[in-house]
Formats: sequence, C-alpha cells, structure tokens
Amino acid sequence: METFMQQIINGLVLGSMYALVALGYTMVYGIINLINFAHGEILMVGGL
Repeated sequence: METFMQQIINGLVLGSMYALVALGYTMVYGIINLINFAHGEILMVGGL
C-alpha cells in the first residue's frame, strides 16, 4: 500500500509539472502568437 501511495504522489507531481509547462506554452502563444520552446524549459527549471 505504501508503494501505491508513493506512485500516486509521483504521478501527481509529474502531472503538475507537465501542466506548468503547458501553461507556459499557452501564455507565450497567447501573447506573441509564436511557439518558443525555450520558455517551457525555464518554467520547468523553476518548478524544480
């Protein structure tokens, strides 16, 4: 049961990291109408 709960927590953390990167891409695209893949990496490092 302990392993199962740890996997749930790991999944939530990884999912929130992906959501943070997706939110960064959405914000950058909404402002300048151009996809720049460097901004998502900056948010990912900030999340860590």
